[in-house]
Amino acid sequence: QVQLVESGGGLVQAGGSLRLSCAASGRSFSRYAMGWFRQAPGKEREFVAAVTTGRTYYTDFVKGRFTISRDNVKNTVYLQMNSLQPEDTAIYYCAGASRLFYHLPTIGSEYDYWGQGTQVTVSS
Repeated sequence: QVQLVESGGGLVQAGGSLRLSCAASGRSFSRYAMGWFRQAPGKEREFVAAVTTGRTYYTDFVKGRFTISRDNVKNTVYLQMNSLQPEDTAIYYCAGASRLFYHLPTIGSEYDYWGQGTQVTVSS
C-alpha cells in the first residue's frame, strides 16, 4: 500500500522558516515527479512546487523563498520554506505521480498519491 506522510508544519511568525518532509512508502518515487500543493481556508487547492529527476518548478508567489528537494535513498521529498508570510498559511499536501511526464506536472489530477496534509500557520 502506497502512503505519503507529511510532517514539519507548525506555527511561526512572519519572516520565519519551516521545513516540511514527505516520507513515501510502498513504492519508490525516484523516477517520478513529486509535488507540494496547499489549501487555505475557503480557497481551492493550489500548486506550490514540483520536482522530477533534476528539474524543479515553483509557482510565482513562492519562488525565491521556497526550495523543493528530494532524497531518493530515503524516498522522501522536502519543502524548505523561508521568509514565510501570513498568506502562506494553509494545509500543505505532498503528492506523487505514477507515470512519467515530459513537463513538470502542476495540476492535481496529474498526481495519483496524496498525503494527509500538514498545517502551516504564519502569524503577523
